Amino acid sequence: MFKDRATIIIRSGKGGNGHVSFRREKYVANGGPDGGDGGKGGSVIMEVDKGQNTLGEYRHRRKYKAQDGQEGGKRRCHGADGEDLVLKVPEGTVVSDAATGKVIADMSGDNLRCVILKGGRGGKGNMHYATSTMQVPKYAQPGQEALELEVNLELKLIADVGLVGFPNVGKSTFLSRVTNARPEIANYHFTTITPNLGVVDTENGGFVIADIPGLIEGASEGAGLGHQFLRHIERTRVMLHIVDAAGTEGRDPVDDVRKINQELASYDPALLSRRQIIAANKMDCVPEGEDPVRRLKEAFEPEGYEVWPMSAVTGEGVREVLLRVKEILDETEEKPVFFEQEFFPEDLLVREELPFTVERLPEDPHIFVTEGPRIEKMLGYTNLDSEKGFAFFQRFLKEAGILEALENAGIQEGDTVRMYGFDFDYYK
Repeated sequence: MFKDRATIIIRSGKGGNGHVSFRREKYVANGGPDGGDGGKGGSVIMEVDKGQNTLGEYRHRRKYKAQDGQEGGKRRCHGADGEDLVLKVPEGTVVSDAATGKVIADMSGDNLRCVILKGGRGGKGNMHYATSTMQVPKYAQPGQEALELEVNLELKLIADVGLVGFPNVGKSTFLSRVTNARPEIANYHFTTITPNLGVVDTENGGFVIADIPGLIEGASEGAGLGHQFLRHIERTRVMLHIVDAAGTEGRDPVDDVRKINQELASYDPALLSRRQIIAANKMDCVPEGEDPVRRLKEAFEPEGYEVWPMSAVTGEGVREVLLRVKEILDETEEKPVFFEQEFFPEDLLVREELPFTVERLPEDPHIFVTEGPRIEKMLGYTNLDSEKGFAFFQRFLKEAGILEALENAGIQEGDTVRMYGFDFDYYK
């Protein structure tokens, strides 16, 4: 069964704890601390596998966890890092946060491998905490906790052309004639319940075409099966709108086109700005004396749509439609649709209600020390050297209430904020 959606829970590995131990050797009376650092937890990574074309692998298993880092050992031995968990997905998969629906990663184009959740940092062993006044430190840093997140996986097919239209207008017949795809063909609604991809070869070159399951009124609001597959149209550059010109099921072809375009606009208004060809199909069944092509041209050519007659059954006019589609593709600038990241897993740290403290140094009233598990955890998962990381850091300080706490403590512009080895100047 084709599977283009899945919801799974992913968890990074916990960092290994630092170790507390002391050097014990013959002839060494009072050995110093030699506890090693804990290993880093494994990360959860999404990787494109171009051999996959469905998300069926994620149908029967819901939870995925990377390996935890190992605790540090005696004699400054570093704990082993946890193994990363690499999840293979088909190209075109969009990973989003299940709670908010915001995009985490779009596994398409050049983005073939992406770290979704970083593993926890390993804790430092007690060998790091020896000072002139504390020569026997009995403390080691714990490893950072794992991050856990429920994510949606959605496969949005990557094709040049999207076939749209009501059920039973001949899309599957057309696809089977012009490509090597073998869709199921029968005379009942929603015969096509899975998107079919095929490669079309013409004298002018080839392109990829996707048969989107037949839409019905209300599809953009979830009616029928259409809503599940409208997402596949988002990546196409040209739409080939097939309509039953003969009205074999009692519908009017002009009304059909308007209704389908209304569903596309309801789902995403930008879809109607795509180039669209109306293929007037089933011309072999048009009653004598009727001219549906003229009616379609009068209705839609003023709106910029081209109308081409054809019969997918007999093959008449099919070649001309394909050649025109290829010409339009060549004229259309290729701008791959890429969904930008909207959600950063570090946002989970903003949601957590962990404690923190703000204190002014007695010996220097212009230095404010901010500590606590919430801040330590945030710093461990955030790369302050990157622009995005530093922007998240600033937002974290505001949304977590840390800036407000500093202001209540009396901080002034130019004062210093100290956090676990980092010093920042405070400015409004």
